Amino acid sequence: MIIRSRNGNDIRPSEITPKQVHMNRRELMGKAAGLGAGALAGGVSLPLASLSSSPAQAAALSFEKGKFSTSEPVTAREYVTTYNNYYEFGVDKGDPGQNAHTLTTKPWTVKVEGLVAKPADYALEDFVKPFTLEQRIYRHRCVEGWSMVIPWVGFPLAKVLERAEPLGSAKFVAFETLMRPAEMPGQRGLFQPLEWPYVEGLRIDEAMHPLTLLATGIFDETLPNQNGAPLRLVVPWKYGFKGIKSIVRIKLVDNVPPTTWNIQNSNEYGFYSNVNPEVDHPRWSQKTERRIGEGGLLVKRRETLPFNGYADEVASLYSGMDLRKFF
Repeated sequence: MIIRSRNGNDIRPSEITPKQVHMNRRELMGKAAGLGAGALAGGVSLPLASLSSSPAQAAALSFEKGKFSTSEPVTAREYVTTYNNYYEFGVDKGDPGQNAHTLTTKPWTVKVEGLVAKPADYALEDFVKPFTLEQRIYRHRCVEGWSMVIPWVGFPLAKVLERAEPLGSAKFVAFETLMRPAEMPGQRGLFQPLEWPYVEGLRIDEAMHPLTLLATGIFDETLPNQNGAPLRLVVPWKYGFKGIKSIVRIKLVDNVPPTTWNIQNSNEYGFYSNVNPEVDHPRWSQKTERRIGEGGLLVKRRETLPFNGYADEVASLYSGMDLRKFF
């Protein structure tokens, strides 16, 4: 028997998901619902799950190369599409890739409303049509201590907000995910890991920042269901759970909107959720991270960068703020 010693930066399997979610799952589902190998095999080749429920999801994208990309090596497609957090399709990392084929993404409507001069309901095609798609290779940092480098394809959220013409009273942007229990198994049944629908929010200056992206694809293909099809948010200097998936509503408001993980546990998940290695999660350190695909749990961890390496671009947004208090 091989016994591996731990250090303070290791993340235990029970901590990959929030503690109360993990404990409820064990109580209700027993041994079969323990964290699967997909949640632990950072350096092991994983089987590619079905990327789509429709041929449209496999269509090649036409896009320009974005100017904001990192030069770091891109994480292999097999990891990007099989190691996911998307609780509407299951709480283990491999669940979305196995289950998200049930989601129907056409037709799709996006509602833009609230404190805007031009509210509207858009068919997805009309929502996206005015904007030039570009590919941006962004670092992606998860609060659980793992990271990836992903080539997202999309367009700036700012373009959508400019088209809606925010009123002067608009201070925040609220987002809402699809609520469709018939197609999202995590939204039905006895065990409900989160309150539905999933909701998120940004301050309006964060939403208008040129790094903030609405993604419709990854690599050279339309966004796979398990990665948030057909439309998801990408905010690269924040932890991954801020990247709300399968968006159906964007609403401009004057007060801080509710956000799902803050509702779940406000002591562990703040509204801002900026990547800050000096602010530990209560159950693990955020000072280091494990890059998925770089050799598994035994690979040397890398230091976490403030704002996920985007400090030069975004630190000024938080000038004068106590980033321990507003975490």
